[in-house]
Amino acid sequence: MRRLGNTRGKRRTGPVFRTITAGAVSAAALAALTAVPAEAHDPDGRTPHWALKDSGTPEVRFRGLSAVSRNTAWLAGTQGTVLRTTDGGASWRNVSPPGAAELQFRDIEAFDAHRAVVLAIGEGEASRVYRTEDGGATWTESFRNTDAKAFYDCLTFFDRRHGLAMSDPVDGKFRVLSTSDGGRSWKVLPDKGMPAALDGEAGFAASGQCLVSSGPRDVWLATGGAARARVLHSADRGLTWTASDTPIPAGDPAKGVFALAFRDRDRAHGLAVGGDYRADQSSPRAAARTGDGGATWRPAAAPVTAYRSGVAWLPYSRAAALAVGPTGTDLTGDGGRTWRTVDTGSYDTVDCTADGGCWAAGEKGRVARLEK
Repeated sequence: MRRLGNTRGKRRTGPVFRTITAGAVSAAALAALTAVPAEAHDPDGRTPHWALKDSGTPEVRFRGLSAVSRNTAWLAGTQGTVLRTTDGGASWRNVSPPGAAELQFRDIEAFDAHRAVVLAIGEGEASRVYRTEDGGATWTESFRNTDAKAFYDCLTFFDRRHGLAMSDPVDGKFRVLSTSDGGRSWKVLPDKGMPAALDGEAGFAASGQCLVSSGPRDVWLATGGAARARVLHSADRGLTWTASDTPIPAGDPAKGVFALAFRDRDRAHGLAVGGDYRADQSSPRAAARTGDGGATWRPAAAPVTAYRSGVAWLPYSRAAALAVGPTGTDLTGDGGRTWRTVDTGSYDTVDCTADGGCWAAGEKGRVARLEK
């Protein structure tokens, strides 16, 4: 995988968003955002905006985020840090696993305010999974990688019991872990149903969205680093997979698909975002969409304007979504056909819940909730 950040080199036209702090949208950008589609608004017609919350951890970069509701969310980041809020971000409790300060947490999946599973990335034993059932008061290490060739990037859950975690290719194929008991135990799935990886192909542990699920059995895996950026899909919880090319540029270890999002309603409509994560490089054509469950991908007519590492569908719309990255937030009101940058604040990951709770997180302890 592309490690990004603190590990060494390998590597879900929308509403007007504004950040209530420094880094708000410029006057010129706001002026360009006219004729906002009604479908991108909340049901009451008001436009939402990002409101920063004080996490109290300016030294931490959060790439792992799990939104449970408008009030409850979990964050996972550098220095083995896990935070939890149950009051809408007014306060955050540090619930980091003991002895984890040297670990890099890049993904977290929470079932409620008490139960969560968090993934640490890295080569060999640096890749680990921890689980809590008491809001982070205590943690149990449920998996530690012992294969020096494996590097785990992301995890996802279909429901409270069944989930998967994925590693960069081992012996020429992506490796997948499976759990059927809520993350208490894990097993490596057989790879006979996994297509061969391309030369240099891997995942990006940038936002916890390189492996995403929707519904009881469907899961998608995003790749980069090879000659083509691909999305792999399984309809049987990771036993067999098919691979599809995307129009997002690749051909370099820093380029590819970084994040995926699929609508829960039909599991056919999906979004892919990515680009080149290097700050001095442009990211043209860094967004794509599918209407057939990932079998084929089409480029956005007006793509995101820069590298984006996270994407999420807005819960109250069939066509609105947002994508985030270090240089800002983009929104679409037409299912990913066109995107507009509407905020310049830095975020790495984004997640939304059915009750309308959307959260974003990133560098320097940044975390925000969607407000209106």
